[in-house]
Parts: sequence; C-alpha cells; structure tokens
Amino acid sequence: MYQLTCGERIVRCFLGEPVDRVPFGTGIGWVPWGDAMDHWRRDSGDPELDLRKRLGYDYDFIHPQLAYGIFPAFERQVLEENDEFIIWRNELGITKRDRRDGASMPEFLDYPVKTPDDWERLKAERLRIDQPGRILQDWDAFRNLAQETGGAVQLGGFPYGVFGTPRDLMGDEELLVSFYTEPEMVRDMMEHLTSLWISLYEQVAEIVPVDHIHIWEDMSGRQGSLISPAMVREFMMPCYDRIYDFARSAGVRLLSVDTDGKCDELVPIMMEHGVNMFMPFEVQAGNDILEYRRQYPELGIWGGLDKRALADSKAAVDEEIDRAEAMMKLGRYVPGFDHLVPPDAKWELFEYAAERIKALCYSVTV
Repeated sequence: MYQLTCGERIVRCFLGEPVDRVPFGTGIGWVPWGDAMDHWRRDSGDPELDLRKRLGYDYDFIHPQLAYGIFPAFERQVLEENDEFIIWRNELGITKRDRRDGASMPEFLDYPVKTPDDWERLKAERLRIDQPGRILQDWDAFRNLAQETGGAVQLGGFPYGVFGTPRDLMGDEELLVSFYTEPEMVRDMMEHLTSLWISLYEQVAEIVPVDHIHIWEDMSGRQGSLISPAMVREFMMPCYDRIYDFARSAGVRLLSVDTDGKCDELVPIMMEHGVNMFMPFEVQAGNDILEYRRQYPELGIWGGLDKRALADSKAAVDEEIDRAEAMMKLGRYVPGFDHLVPPDAKWELFEYAAERIKALCYSVTV
C-alpha cells in the first residue's frame, strides 16, 4: 500500500479499511490541560517543548473557520477578580469563575437563556441562519493547510451538539428541568441549531470535500446519560437523522460524538442514527473499550486509555499500553488517553507512553 496522508489514514482506520499503519498522537488524549505544559517544559529540560516535533504526532483533522453558534459574539467582560480567581463573561454569554492558574475546571455561574423569551431573543439576535459572515475561512489558506498537513476536513466540534449547545446556553440543571417544563422550547433549540449547522455544512461542502462531522455532547456522568434513552430518541435523534442525511448526500464518511462520562446507553442509540465513531471513553466513569469493541465491532473508537496512569507508575502505564495494543489489533481504533492530559501527569511517564504507543502504531498491522 502507498503511504497514506494523515487524513486518509485516520478516516480509513476508523472505518476498518486497510491502512499503512495506525495514526499516532491524534485527538484530545494527547493534549495537555492546565499547567501541564509548564511542568513538562521544566521536567524535560526543554523550555521550548513542542510535542508534535518532539514525539512525532500525526495530524488528523483540519477545521474550516466557521461561526457555528452565537454570532456576533458577546463581548468578553471581566466582572470581578482577585489574586486567585477571575469572574468573567465569555463570547458565548456564559459567566464563570476560573482559577488564574488554570488548575481546575471553571465554576459556571450564569447563562444567556433562562426562559422561552430569552431563547427567542437570542435566536433572533445572535443565532440567525441567514446572518452573513458566518464563514470566516480564507479558502486559499485552507487548501494550503490541507496540502501541508495532509489533514482530513472536519466540520463541527466543541461546543456544538444537539444536547451540548443547549446545555451551554442554559446550564445543566436549567436544561434538564426544561425538558419537562418547556419541552417545545428545548425541541426548537435543537431543531434550530441543527438547521443552522446544516446550512453551514452545505456551503462548505460546495467548496471542499468533507470527511468528518463531529458532534460534541458531553451529556453523560458516571451514572450514564443525563437524560433517558426515551428522551434521547424523542428530542435528539430527529436532529441526528437530518445530520446523517446530509452526511450521506455529501459523501461524508465519519460521523462522531464526543461525550464524557459513561456512554453505554448512548452508543447503540446513536449508532442506529448514523454515528460510527465515539470518544473519549473515560475509564473512571466505567467505560472499557475492549468491551465496547466486543459489543460493537463496527464502531470507531478514539481514546479510552486511563489518563490517571500518567500520574502513577510505569506499571500502570504498561497496563494501558497493553489495552491499546489489543485494541489496535482488533481494528477501528486510534489510541489516546481518555480526555485532556491533566496537570498531575508526569513528563517521564507521558514520554514513555508516547514512545511505546508510537512504536506499536508503526508496527501493528490492521
């Protein structure tokens, strides 16, 4: 087989088609979070540490610049700050409190939608489908990027999902209550956002071939889905059907979902509606990628290695590498840790894991 581009390789790998080797260093499971890079620069002795150059990461997907959500954006505004915390409103209209050192998740304080009137106003002012200027991409520059990296073209991503975006507009609790108190508003949010995204997908597909549509949901916890399977089917799957219909008509081969937490209830439902790849399969939430592979041999799986091992020991890392090797031999798998790599990950263990997994990616035949 001729040497594939990075984009061809990762798409074919997830689809179970022959590849020259398994992709390496792709996805959020190889990306440091918080001040991890500061620690790694110190511990590696390389103040200019570049993980792609140092470890040999592949490219995976390249993303056209599109305004998928609130547009025009809210003005960023600092509301309160001290030596430890900063309270601010971001471009999505979300008010949150962040640690200045970035060492933990933010605390979310307020959201732009609380009532149906809020939603109607936001939809009219900042979520218009016909709003000009949503395609921000210089296409000549994008084609040059595609040629330079060999990356596949992806549409969608964080924070855009049928559940995920309403969650970002309302907050978890308000959205979950609104399924019961304002179901028509929730349904309209999901349908309107889907129409907005498909209108952008259609415009891009007329300019460049699209390989991958990604839907960010983050709709699970340790106990499983935040809403019942029946509600997933009733509220969300009509939107998934519309996205899948577009994907089929445009020749898009990958349709993926990102949800943290335990996703065992969601995977079979979403596969019925066109999804063929999932991520990141958090181990601490009870996910076992080998069990998912046994149940769903046609599912593309990305991630699923326990990131906590990187703060533990070589023995713990070796267990995750054994899991990765077994998954690679079974196919439709691209190795990575089960989310962004946390600040307590040790550089020597991360580098050790990367070198061993890279060697496997170059040697395992699938």
